[in-house]
Amino acid sequence: MKKLTVLCAPVIAIALTSFGITASAQSVRNEKNISLELANQIASASVVACAANGYAVTATVVDRAGSVRAVQRADTAGPHTLDASRQKAFTSASAKNTTLAMMEGSQKNPAAANLVFIPGYLLLGGGVPIKVGNETIGAVGVGGAPSGNLDEQCALSAIEKVKDQLK
Repeated sequence: MKKLTVLCAPVIAIALTSFGITASAQSVRNEKNISLELANQIASASVVACAANGYAVTATVVDRAGSVRAVQRADTAGPHTLDASRQKAFTSASAKNTTLAMMEGSQKNPAAANLVFIPGYLLLGGGVPIKVGNETIGAVGVGGAPSGNLDEQCALSAIEKVKDQLK
């Protein structure tokens, strides 16, 4: 019996060590996030896209956690566009959805109407998630065009310009 215990002890020790390594490796996550350079490109391209249509807007890009990475404001954009674009970007990053889709959903579904009470959320069109595959790495919010769907078009145009970098 003593020989069996002596032989089993190293095997048990190795098994427990292996289990410990595997368990700790599963607790660490690798996540993609938006870089400052890419955030600046998207913010700038959003403002340029809207300017081409005669709209003075502000574009804010946030990272996957909703923290601001870049802001671009057209010279004649209204002061309200700063907060509106930030809130749209935050809302979109948080929900991993466009704010236009969220707004439309909240209008059709009484239970979703309460989304407007979440601090920092703004359910107006113009917030678009930035994705690599199915993973949201940030979002862009645009505010200042005559309607939210026009803000969203500028955001989508900007993301289209950098799509080769979103891989």
